[in-house]
Amino acid sequence: MTESGGETSVRAHIVVRGRVQGVGYRAFSVRAGVRHGLLGGVRNLDDGRVELDVEGVRPAIEALLRELKIGPPGAQVTGIEAEWKPATGRFSDFTIWY
Repeated sequence: MTESGGETSVRAHIVVRGRVQGVGYRAFSVRAGVRHGLLGGVRNLDDGRVELDVEGVRPAIEALLRELKIGPPGAQVTGIEAEWKPATGRFSDFTIWY
């Protein structure tokens, strides 16, 4: 696990529901994740949800979650689920997965 400022990195598997496809939600998520110093990625799911897998310090991921609840213009988020796990260290950037 990596540390930043004395804090241990964690991982969050996040699933976002609502009108989150076709509105730039993935690009919004990447910009927000990079701004918070996080690593990981985001992808659309076949059922209309968006999935993120992110690693970093917990306060930064919590800040990301607050932004994800709002989303970009045109998005309408109806729910977010986050499952906390130990960090894997497998990510080197934050990107959109296809």
